[in-house]
Amino acid sequence: MPRIHLVVSEPDRTRYAAAARREGLTLSAWLRAAASDRLDRLAATEPFRTEDDVWRFFEERDAEMGCGSEPDWEQHLEVMRASRDRGASET
Repeated sequence: MPRIHLVVSEPDRTRYAAAARREGLTLSAWLRAAASDRLDRLAATEPFRTEDDVWRFFEERDAEMGCGSEPDWEQHLEVMRASRDRGASET
C-alpha cells in the first residue's frame, strides 16, 4: 500500500488522534475515512450538466422522501393554525 507523508500542526494531530480513538480507529484509518467522506460529499455536489441530471436529482429526492404529493396551501395553513392554538409546533 502506498504511503503518504502528512504534515499537520501538533494541536490538529492531537484532535485527529482523539477523534480516531473515540471511533475505535487507528489515526491512519480515521484519516482515510475522513478523506473518503469528503470526496463523497464533493461528488454529491457536482453541478448538473444536463436537464436529465436535474430530473434524476429530483426523482432521487422523491424516492428518499417517499411517494406522495405536497399538501396544498390550505392544509399548510390549517397545520399552522392548529400549532398556534396548541402553542407549540409538531416538529
